[in-house]
Amino acid sequence: MKDHPSSSQNTGLPIAPSMELAMLNSNVKKQGSINTRALRISFYAIGLGFVASGIAQGLTRLIGLCTNLFFYHRLSFEFIDPGKAPNWGLWVIGVPVLGGIIVGLMARYGSKAIRGHGIPEAMEQILTNESRIPWRIVFLKPISAAIAIGSGGPFGAEGPIIATGGALGSWLGQITHTTSIERKTLLAAGAAAGMTATFGSPISAVLLAVELLLFEFKPRSLIPVCLASATASALRIAIVGLKPAFVMPLLMATSGSTIAFYGAMGIFIGIAAIVVTKVVYMVEDGFEKLPIHWMWWPALGGIAVGVIGYFFPRTLGVGYENIDAILSGELAPSFIAIFCSMKFLSWAISLGSGTSGGTLAPIFTIGGGIGILIGVAGQYIFPHLNIDLKAAALVGMAALFAGASRALLASVVFAFETTGQQVGLLPLLAGCTVSYVISSYFMKNTIMTEKIARRGVTVPYEYAPDYLETIQAKHYCKRHIVSIFAEELVEHVLSKFESGSPDFSHQGYPVISVTGELVGVITKKDFFKNTVSTTVQKLLKRKPIYIFEEQSLRDAADLMTSENVGRIIVVSRLDSQIPKGIITRSDLLSAHQKRLNELKITKRKSNG
Repeated sequence: MKDHPSSSQNTGLPIAPSMELAMLNSNVKKQGSINTRALRISFYAIGLGFVASGIAQGLTRLIGLCTNLFFYHRLSFEFIDPGKAPNWGLWVIGVPVLGGIIVGLMARYGSKAIRGHGIPEAMEQILTNESRIPWRIVFLKPISAAIAIGSGGPFGAEGPIIATGGALGSWLGQITHTTSIERKTLLAAGAAAGMTATFGSPISAVLLAVELLLFEFKPRSLIPVCLASATASALRIAIVGLKPAFVMPLLMATSGSTIAFYGAMGIFIGIAAIVVTKVVYMVEDGFEKLPIHWMWWPALGGIAVGVIGYFFPRTLGVGYENIDAILSGELAPSFIAIFCSMKFLSWAISLGSGTSGGTLAPIFTIGGGIGILIGVAGQYIFPHLNIDLKAAALVGMAALFAGASRALLASVVFAFETTGQQVGLLPLLAGCTVSYVISSYFMKNTIMTEKIARRGVTVPYEYAPDYLETIQAKHYCKRHIVSIFAEELVEHVLSKFESGSPDFSHQGYPVISVTGELVGVITKKDFFKNTVSTTVQKLLKRKPIYIFEEQSLRDAADLMTSENVGRIIVVSRLDSQIPKGIITRSDLLSAHQKRLNELKITKRKSNG
């Protein structure tokens, strides 16, 4: 520091920062940890778990009601397969069309957001609208989905339940004055609780929320989502018991060679995931070119659903029993090939038309069928391998979803949780990972992100820790501090600026008292020619802003942004009145050089 003048005049400015700055500094320091607000969000999430369970049960019964009204002409809430309704002949084609007309009208005059399968729309609201989903979606989405599925739409109930739970969480966040990050957490908690209430898969629901909605892995968001899923799971057990969502016989023990085969399956299933995604959006692009209002597209999609359903009734409706049959090996491979082809065609056209539906159950059905067919081919080509067709179906089911959605961990754990097949974990991990690799290498976007990517929304795929959070301020601040004394005359400081000294070529300087204590920070633009007769202390406009040495560069960046300053003082927690260093905006940028260097490929040095 420079020698101070002999004056001992009191600066008149307090050394400690104001209470507002102290609170801001405290909040910045604790960001990402569990505090009182995080606990409050956790309590909200538990409530969401209860409500989402009720939504899941209610929507299931509402789908049953619509199915009974459309196909059986009776008033009943029984969850029933529309494919087993009495033979109506060609009149059955009109039922999905009628459902499409109703959904189109609801979308046109209610909310366009009910179109689609929900997760991409939730992702878009998270990334572009601070996780704000209109409250009316809480009501319109489940009703429209119940009508679409109840009239024969080839969708699962889980997608609308997940979307409705997410909308409920977002709405709760909007009426309780939360931050956008907290709203995102509540949205993800509601969605995870909805998935758990449907399938009894709390862990995979949490992973799905992390991989597709939260875009982070931090305690502040993870804990509420876990609590919501655990609550929904407990209530589901109380209502339906402990049995898994999909019941299948025990799998045969695996060997290294069979695990390798299941892994190789991932190559073909990854390609299938790419085809499935491309076809869905190709159909959607086709509807976009039609010379009629989008309100009528679901009705046109309903024609395809009805025609296919006329010839293959099992393609109509939710079809969870089809997944059970595929996983149990009850269906002949020849039938599976035809049925899954028709299911895919019906689902792709209907989803591409913009009706209200989901993707999980159809993808699981199609993926399980593909797995069976690959397993049959494997038994023929490699007769010495102990290939279990049921395991092949399980791998196919999860791997297709892993490739299409890029929710790798959620796919593996979901297949395990919903079947209870521990022997299948290694085959699942191998097949899903390979499918994920193939999909990631050859396809930029996923079935969940293609739609919003076309609207210019960038979706993060890699969730790495914030690099600036890993660097402490004391390791990156400038220790050589050029200070200005509060008692100095402005004209004296201006002469230093004009001297051309490198020490006074900076834009900002700490201001200290005669005893070396921090008073504030001043910049060159604060000096004016008409103030040469005054002292530096009278030019100070704010109290000192600082961070402690052990805080991170992320804390520094956040505090600098919130206070709109270009530099911040670093102090010791033992004596916050004495500056130990200074960090500027350029220091924050240069800190990334080490990270960039770590990404470079360097040649190994030879010792000769």
